[in-house]
Amino acid sequence: MTFDKSIDKQLPSTRTTELDSICLKAEVIPVLAIQRVEDAVPLATALVEGGLTVLEVTLRTDCALEAVRRIKAALPQASIGVGTVLTPAQYRQAEQAGADFVVTPGTTEALYRYGVTSPVPMLPGVATVSELMTGWQFGYRRFKFFPAEASGGVKALKAFAGPIPEARFCPTGGINLDNAEDYLALKNVMCVGGSWLTPNSLVEAEDWHGIRQLAREAAQRFHH
Repeated sequence: MTFDKSIDKQLPSTRTTELDSICLKAEVIPVLAIQRVEDAVPLATALVEGGLTVLEVTLRTDCALEAVRRIKAALPQASIGVGTVLTPAQYRQAEQAGADFVVTPGTTEALYRYGVTSPVPMLPGVATVSELMTGWQFGYRRFKFFPAEASGGVKALKAFAGPIPEARFCPTGGINLDNAEDYLALKNVMCVGGSWLTPNSLVEAEDWHGIRQLAREAAQRFHH
């Protein structure tokens, strides 16, 4: 696919390589909405001990950035992404908190432009071929497909592979233990994101052993 010449700055290919190396560590990325900052380290530790070493902490809660800082300090071997990034200002906050990558639910031109010059790679959210083509023009090759199930799921991703076979995706939204395998079987899927690994009931009960078991089950069932 040729590039729009009006877009002068392209994403360096090294960012794509960095995302690939992160996603190769785990086929399942737990998506976390941390309500209490004191839960951050024990929750992340349970997931990492269970075998899931790539985590996404969403900015859906007030303590998210502090949670990222604490997890990064406690678990330097894990790759920590900041999710639900909506603006360049939030992207900058994620950089400052030490994020290894950022994830967006959908992507504006401002986010694409900011990501081109950022040292922290972005996994931009797309739901349609048109959105995918916009990201492609800026040099992006790896995307979050969100909300996956509501946007056509496995069938949509198979269709995306026709016009743009080189794009790779991390589908998130409606993914669970029962359908993850269907997504991971696709050539253009590198990993899936899921919140099923951290049910509220277990987190509220501080049942870190239970979460470790869920992580282990996923890590053993889905691995590269």
